[in-house]
Amino acid sequence: MLEHGGRLRAAAAHWGIPRADWLDLSTGISPWPYPLPAVPAEVWQRLPEEGEYGDGLEAAARDYYGTEHLLMLPGSQSAIQWLPRLMPAGRVAMPAPLYNEHPAAWRAAGHTLVGWQEAADYAVLCNPNNPTGARYTRAELLERARGLRLLVVDEAFIDAEPAESLAGRGADNIVVLRSLGKFFGLAGARVGCALGAPALLDRLAAALGPWSIAHPARWAARLALADRDWQAMQRERLHAASRRLADLLSCLGEPAGCALFRTVAMPRATELHEALAKRGILVRLFDAPPALRFGLPATENDWQRLTTALKEIA
Repeated sequence: MLEHGGRLRAAAAHWGIPRADWLDLSTGISPWPYPLPAVPAEVWQRLPEEGEYGDGLEAAARDYYGTEHLLMLPGSQSAIQWLPRLMPAGRVAMPAPLYNEHPAAWRAAGHTLVGWQEAADYAVLCNPNNPTGARYTRAELLERARGLRLLVVDEAFIDAEPAESLAGRGADNIVVLRSLGKFFGLAGARVGCALGAPALLDRLAAALGPWSIAHPARWAARLALADRDWQAMQRERLHAASRRLADLLSCLGEPAGCALFRTVAMPRATELHEALAKRGILVRLFDAPPALRFGLPATENDWQRLTTALKEIA
């Protein structure tokens, strides 16, 4: 299994600190989830009805993403794993570091991984990049797509700053992946979306099979995607918190990242990760290059706890 953030039970067992006593900053999930009302009983009792005459999720997604051609997913992870299997074996260009599920899925499907600038049949990236936060402009990505069979752009962290999104602006050889887990804070619902050419989306839909998203998750996703007032408020809140986090972490180095996380590259990343863990603060450790990624604290008490820990360690 690949390493991911949010493994609180494992951290609690390893460090001997009760799970309830941890401050988990190891993911890029918003600490302020979309406020869902109670789920109606019929949503639990009936199979979901998809498409034009369904529950309205696809219509809300088309409006939010600005495109007619999309496929709702049981989390964008499903597309990350299936897309490599649907494509003939070839060379896949990826920047490094990168969200590790992408290289693992393409390698497992028999493809050959090469550097981002090398000649390739396919290319895969995150925009903003996870974990570095590096951005790619729309013009850069459209140029990179020239001559490729497929460009996969994972935009899991772009909702807070969507100006450079390729949603609704790509080409037939570009697939954009989106997620409701990060910006909307609904990671447990496991809902995502793929935007791209209808022929490829049809093949992906056939691979996933019917009712791939649970009815309560579809119901929650439709509400979140349609609530523009909450989305505008969420963007302002995330940007303010991200700026505050960057200021706080400047004592460690030069924080990079996006509205949902900040990453600091440093030679002593492992040492600082351990020091924070001993204080019940979980952050994400990367080793190539050595770096720590910090998610956003949710409350003022959480901010003070992180501030105090950094002062003590310093």
